[in-house]
Amino acid sequence: MNCAALAPSLLESELFGHEKGSFTGATARRKGRFELASGGTLFLDEIGDISLELQAKLLRVLQEREFERVGGTKTLEADVRIIAATNKTLEESVANGEFREDLYFRLNVFPLHVPPLRERHTDVPLLVRHYVQRFNNEFGKSVTEIRPALMHKLEHHPWPGNVRELRNLIERAIIVSPGVQLVVEESLLKKEPLAKPAGPQTLEEVEIAHIRKILVSTQWRIEGVGGAAERLGINPSTPRSRLRKLGIERDE
Repeated sequence: MNCAALAPSLLESELFGHEKGSFTGATARRKGRFELASGGTLFLDEIGDISLELQAKLLRVLQEREFERVGGTKTLEADVRIIAATNKTLEESVANGEFREDLYFRLNVFPLHVPPLRERHTDVPLLVRHYVQRFNNEFGKSVTEIRPALMHKLEHHPWPGNVRELRNLIERAIIVSPGVQLVVEESLLKKEPLAKPAGPQTLEEVEIAHIRKILVSTQWRIEGVGGAAERLGINPSTPRSRLRKLGIERDE
């Protein structure tokens, strides 16, 4: 079950089930995943995306093996083995207050770290052949040949999108390949990884950027009408001391 694919209210119903009339559209009682998986295994993908409120209810199920359906009062039991996965670093989420520490330790019984595809090049040929066969069957194609030079490029591509990126690339390649040889557009293997959004700035970084912006707009003129000091609303001697303290120098 993909926990990131549903809104928190729907996710709770999907996990624990609901009673008839518990909310608009609940026309009948419905069993949740925990109830259905009792005695078996439930795989929760993207568990790092569930809300803090739902995390508390999930912790109760893991510890007490008890839960109630949405809108219900009867306590139900579920003996379920949980396998959870996430693309987030849960230790950071805990530190940021986005994930409960007690739930993290409850889940962290037997952790498995799967390194990104760029760190396991030997997996690439296996995955490529798997997806070639899969999409051959899906699209009625007969691609059977992969040039060694192409496989070498695929093995050493950084794959910022991991296996999903490789899967999509092979799917596209199967569609456009006219014969038995796999054809991959060169441009698809030259793309740079998507830039990550800049993290939050410190107060000092914001101050430096603001002062530099004002100085550039005044051509580094500090005093006088329209100078940096006037625009910043401070004494002319203040910017000079701040420039020295913050290490701001005029670009050559």
